[in-house]
Amino acid sequence: MEEQQTERVRKKPKQARSRSTVFTIFEATAQILDQEGEKALTTNRVAERAGFSIGTLYQYFPNMDAILLAMIASERQRMMAHLEQFVVDTESSDTDPLLLIRLFVRALVDGFGVAPRIFRPLLKRGWRLDHSPEVIASAQALAARIKLAIVRRNHPAFPPPSDAAMFVATRGVLGAIRAAVHEDSALIGTPEFEDALVRLAVGQLATTA
Repeated sequence: MEEQQTERVRKKPKQARSRSTVFTIFEATAQILDQEGEKALTTNRVAERAGFSIGTLYQYFPNMDAILLAMIASERQRMMAHLEQFVVDTESSDTDPLLLIRLFVRALVDGFGVAPRIFRPLLKRGWRLDHSPEVIASAQALAARIKLAIVRRNHPAFPPPSDAAMFVATRGVLGAIRAAVHEDSALIGTPEFEDALVRLAVGQLATTA
């Protein structure tokens, strides 16, 4: 499997200079994706675009796959932090639960289904790795966190769901987004797609809708 064949990042970017170097490598990779396409991505081309020697790049990444996987992991972490903050903010909100579900579904579609043209190859590659232990753990943690928010909110129309209902609601929404990305579906980002995902989630989580 791809994530098992690719070495991890060689040098952890703990210091500001190292973080800046990694960011520059990511930026150069994104620019090449945008202007030249995925086929043009090589470590030599990225190093050239970033203004580094190939030796400097290899201090951080052993190959091109490692760069792409690190970019995917960074974006996934950013999105999970955004979703966590969303859940925290809604725990004490008096907003209609149906609207909150819609807003959360929209955040998932925006984060994992819609991407600027330059990042679409990364988006697809990221979904191909959704069976990795890290991604599975993230999905499990997200489902548990949403369930905790529902418990804390204690809304009569949204009692604590069963583990089965929580599993189907979260994996169903994410699975539909995954399929839409892989199929390059024109539905992604449309109101119809959002409505269907909301109905799926509400059907599992709400006793009334």
